[in-house]
Amino acid sequence: MGNDLDRRTYDLLRLIRANEPIGSIRLVEQMQQRGYSIKGRTIRLMLSELDETGLTAKVPGKGRRLTDRGRTELDKGDISSRLKSVRERIATLTSQVTYDPAEDTGDVIACSVSLRSTDLPAVLDVLSVLSSSALGPVVAAPTVDDGEVTLRIPSSITLDGVLLSRGIDVELVTAGLVEYQPPADAESDGTVVRYIDTLSGEGSTMDVVSLLVEAGQTDVSAALDGEMGVLIVDNRTFPLTRFAEGEDLAVETTRQLGGVLDIRRPREDGPFPQGSPGWDFASLTYGGVGELAIAVLAERDLLTDWKTLVGPMAAHELQPLPGVRARLADEGLDV
Repeated sequence: MGNDLDRRTYDLLRLIRANEPIGSIRLVEQMQQRGYSIKGRTIRLMLSELDETGLTAKVPGKGRRLTDRGRTELDKGDISSRLKSVRERIATLTSQVTYDPAEDTGDVIACSVSLRSTDLPAVLDVLSVLSSSALGPVVAAPTVDDGEVTLRIPSSITLDGVLLSRGIDVELVTAGLVEYQPPADAESDGTVVRYIDTLSGEGSTMDVVSLLVEAGQTDVSAALDGEMGVLIVDNRTFPLTRFAEGEDLAVETTRQLGGVLDIRRPREDGPFPQGSPGWDFASLTYGGVGELAIAVLAERDLLTDWKTLVGPMAAHELQPLPGVRARLADEGLDV
């Protein structure tokens, strides 16, 4: 069996994990229920190959179970499938961006955070600190449904769509964690000091946000306290021949929608996630305020759910936080 398992084999491993120990007869039935035209002989051959590669082991008289190696392989396959799907969705969503940062009009891509209405005052206080920091502003669109509040906030990939809509070819390279030094005073900008980890060298996926947030890898709170923080960002490259225009669009988008931004020519020192991008390309590191909001609120256990790629929304639906507070107060909520 090759190093890259096919979908059918991953489905077989999932069934073993869910029912272990399980015999070949039951596995045939379960696979057929999932739409596979497969016979007992084929299942037995697959199980023999899985045994040989150390992914499964026999349980005498009962069937097969997964080994530790099998569980690791299955987890890796699930994540790879998940990230591939997200990369495809990112490509679709970036093509739907029509946002013009100079006019603050058009469609952006949103993240969302969901929270209990009882946590609303604490959430808005945290977002207010984020908004007034060098990482702000925070603009959001609130909705209320059966006691749960959802805020849509602009996503990082909005910037990619802004550049692409102007004919600037952008290639997402990787997502990662950076150390971020907040500014010493209100007149200065914060600084991306260095990359401390990168994920997915085959093109970024902002679903990495969920993976890193769930693992507790961020520290946006420290940055808001004036200390060195750890932020999730994406890195992308674009042609050096479009540097001036790309920089202007990125700076204006960040000014309108918030986030952390670092743009470098190849001859400059980093931070670069994987070395200099080459002489013909500029490196652009950006973390959107939507992803920053997800991270800092998760750090404080103030979320019931979040989504990193909700879809397009009109920029005119977004409001500064005072407007968000007023709208939610009109709904009868304690803000």
